[in-house]
Amino acid sequence: MVIQDERHGRALMLRDTEGIAPSPVVVPAASAAVLARFDGRRPIDEIARDVARSTGQHVDAAHVSQLADELERAWMLDSPRFQARRRSVVQSFDAAPIRMAAHAGGAYHGDRRKLADFIERKCLQVARPQGGATRAVAPQSAPTRMVGLCAPHMDLWRAAAGYGHAYAALEQALAGPGLEQVDTFVLLGTSHAAMRRPYAVCEKTFATPLGPLEPDREMIAELAAASRFDVREDQYLHKNEHSIEFQAVFVRHLLGGRAASIVPILCGLSECQARRRDPAQDDGAESFLRALRDALAKRPGRVLVIAGADLAHVGPRFGDPAPLDERQRTALRDRDLASIERATSIDAPGFFVDVARDLASRRVCGLGPIYTLLRALPPSSRGEMLHYEQCVDPEEGSIVSHTSLGFYG
Repeated sequence: MVIQDERHGRALMLRDTEGIAPSPVVVPAASAAVLARFDGRRPIDEIARDVARSTGQHVDAAHVSQLADELERAWMLDSPRFQARRRSVVQSFDAAPIRMAAHAGGAYHGDRRKLADFIERKCLQVARPQGGATRAVAPQSAPTRMVGLCAPHMDLWRAAAGYGHAYAALEQALAGPGLEQVDTFVLLGTSHAAMRRPYAVCEKTFATPLGPLEPDREMIAELAAASRFDVREDQYLHKNEHSIEFQAVFVRHLLGGRAASIVPILCGLSECQARRRDPAQDDGAESFLRALRDALAKRPGRVLVIAGADLAHVGPRFGDPAPLDERQRTALRDRDLASIERATSIDAPGFFVDVARDLASRRVCGLGPIYTLLRALPPSSRGEMLHYEQCVDPEEGSIVSHTSLGFYG
């Protein structure tokens, strides 16, 4: 991530998305050429010479060595020391019965009463009409029973309105007929760390400041038995991942004292996303998707699927040379709306192709969970866009866009 730093000016912030390294590291942007050559195959001297040839500037081997030492001490290099720490951290998480609320007190209030008040006043009331009643969100021509939901996964401070529109719609649905039997919420999230497998299920209690949510172990066992890969292999990546944690917070708030369980699933799509290949063509991913559909079909009226998914990530923070101007922001909105149209039409293959074609530049990080949601929905479902927003960084103009979608069937 590119940031403005008091010490270095334009700088790179390096984060270990797995959470093995305890904190980010900031290095000058001028070091990017050196970092790009830290591939584990080249010696220090060769890196220095190669950078000097490509940039035309003298690069001291001692500087390269010092940068490598700093990254090694910060647990940012894939070394025997790092791998030993990783094994210890992963084993500790695997042994723990509870997935702790990693972002409480940062991305949202850690205090129970403050969090509940923020969700009510800053999120849900945004989408309620005056008087506090929830609004009817499904179009009259569509079936009214909610079967799926898409919500943002940005921090609650910036995406309060988006969360409000999504979860006010769910609140409305849970208060009406048709969802009184819902006792399981499948929570689909983006993995911001690289995954080895297409999907990762977490069989742990999710702690939230509002109370815990227990896993649906029966459904998780069905997914594990029917999938052609170990669905728990990447379970550790749930430890610090926020995309599902934020949905769990809102679900717990809406449920109040009502009993329900969750199935937390990170959707990385693995090689499918990297190679822009429809997951339907991948035996592993397709086996999981079939297992998920079968598990939902066995529980008619009892399960609701929620995707925590943002859309575009553009601007200087994400490596672009400049922030978008007004014309470019309009063009981004048009591209996002085209993808949203595919989603609300329940066109999973079309959505995948549409997003994949400019994934490198628009950087839609919600491809995996939204695609999986669309594949899980009944074919007769219909979708509605409840909200769309471009969150603009006030300092350097980078944008993260997101949408709230309701699906009815």
